Amino acid sequence: MAKLKISRDSLLPPMANFVLENGLAPASLRPLAKAAGTSDRMLIYHFGSKERLIEDLLEYIADIYADAIDQSFGGERVTTRQECLERVMAFTAKAEMQPFMALWWEIVAGATHNKPGYLEAGRSMIWLLLNWMKTQLPIDDPDPEGGARYLLTMIEGALMLRAVGCDEIARAGLGNADLGAA
Repeated sequence: MAKLKISRDSLLPPMANFVLENGLAPASLRPLAKAAGTSDRMLIYHFGSKERLIEDLLEYIADIYADAIDQSFGGERVTTRQECLERVMAFTAKAEMQPFMALWWEIVAGATHNKPGYLEAGRSMIWLLLNWMKTQLPIDDPDPEGGARYLLTMIEGALMLRAVGCDEIARAGLGNADLGAA
């Protein structure tokens, strides 16, 4: 039987599954290598450093999340900001998205504790989401940049409230939101 060629692209999926199941805390070289069916030396060979491996891994996971949210919108733009908000909140509440949400809060916590790479990962993900949100707002939105920033702020706050068991506060607050002209 021919041996599979190991590459960065073949290593990322099993490591992403490991991180989504276990979080970043146990994601040192040996557990990641074990998850990928290789050695820690091979990971360094393919990624150059642990820091680069984690950066690439988080970017890969962010791309999976972005693809999933894109698919959930079905290629159709919303007609109101409220509809965008509701779709994102429904998407993030799905059971299959909970590992992504848990990882997101681990990244946020790591950034607040100045863990190397966490702030950069969090910023990168926020900009990715902000730019994505601008493309989802109604085609005639009078201020897509401002609307995307406003919605992202509301969504992140609501997700934090949901994460700490206060979803009813988030729902009530979002229900009273003034989403502007669009």
